[in-house]
Parts: sequence; structure tokens; C-alpha cells
Amino acid sequence: MKLVRSAKRHPSAILLVVQLLGVLLYPAMEGSRGGRVGFEILGIVVLTLAVFSVRSTPGLTWVSVCLGIPAVVLSLLDAFRPTDTVVLISNPLHAAFYFYAAYSLLRYMLSDHDVSADELWATGATFTLVAWGFAYLYVFVQALVPGSFTAAVNPGDDRTWMELLFLSFTTLSSTGLSDIVPITSWGRSVVMIEQLAGLGYVAMVVSRLVGLTVAKRT
Repeated sequence: MKLVRSAKRHPSAILLVVQLLGVLLYPAMEGSRGGRVGFEILGIVVLTLAVFSVRSTPGLTWVSVCLGIPAVVLSLLDAFRPTDTVVLISNPLHAAFYFYAAYSLLRYMLSDHDVSADELWATGATFTLVAWGFAYLYVFVQALVPGSFTAAVNPGDDRTWMELLFLSFTTLSSTGLSDIVPITSWGRSVVMIEQLAGLGYVAMVVSRLVGLTVAKRT
């Protein structure tokens, strides 16, 4: 019961922990049918938690539900019957869902001048939601324009989900450590937009929370 109460008070914390757990588990899921099914199931869990988190924000829950339900159905189809059509429809829909969830958490964090514990957790959860959203966009671009991304290892192959998620995290955080490189105009366009989003997130959101925390202590 205590764990349930804690989850209700800090849904953003649960969402962040599950997403980070996914980062650690995804490498073990690549390369097998069972792993792909597990990957999609974990994605469904993240989607459900994101909907739960949106319920605690000023965002519209029905929008997240309308985006989340088709995304879950397409995730299951992609796990058991993957086709090019499913990929082209599923990935932009997933991206839209994650971006809307991130937008809702942003509204939640910017709605007042008090910094709660859950808002601090939401800072990390929003970052990971945006990273996931852009990773799905990269998969969509790769399906739409094959060969959009290359790497030092097997440069002619399509990049895996983990590789594109890695590209998304390094781009959004501006660390620039990724060996995954966009080589088409569409790939570079999306990367540039994510670079701008990462810079704006640090400048507008993180700096605001730090400033409010320091001001409150003062």
C-alpha cells in the first residue's frame, strides 16, 4: 500500500525509473523473436505509465488515450506481424504520443512557482520522453528513406532501435558522443530539430527549476 501511495504521489518518478530500466534491458532484447515481444511489452508499460502521468498534469488525458490505444495495438502488430506499413504508421504515432506526454509534463512543471519533488522527477521523465519521441521519428525516417543513418560498424545496415535511441540521447543532451551519423537531408533535419529542442530544454526548463529552488532556499 505504501508503494502504491508513493506511486500516486510521484507518477513521474515511476515513469522515469521504468524508462531508464528499459535502456538497460533493451540490449538483451535485440536479435530474437522473444526479445522483440518483450521490447513491445515494455513499450506498452511505458505508454500506460505515461498516460497515468498525464492524468496528474494540466494536459488532456483523452488526447493521450486516443494516441496511446492505437500505439499499443500497432506495437502488438509490430511484435507478431511486422510489416513496412505498420512501421510507417506506428512510429510517427508513437512519436506524437511521447511528445504530447512531454508537453503535458512541461505544462505541469511550468504551471506554478513552487518546485515539488514530483516536478523534479518530471524534469528527468520529460527529457526521456522527448528522447523516446525523437528515436521513433528516426525509425520512421529510416523506413521512409533507407540509409538515412550510418555507423562505423556495418555502415550499410539499417540502424537498430537501440542505436537510434542512443543517437537521440546524445543529440538531445548535446554530448555529441554518438557514432551514429545522419547522412541524408531528412535524417539531418530531424537531428537539427532535436539539437534545438535539447538546447531549449536546458535553457528554459532546467535553468528555471534551478533558479526557483535557489530562490526558495534564499
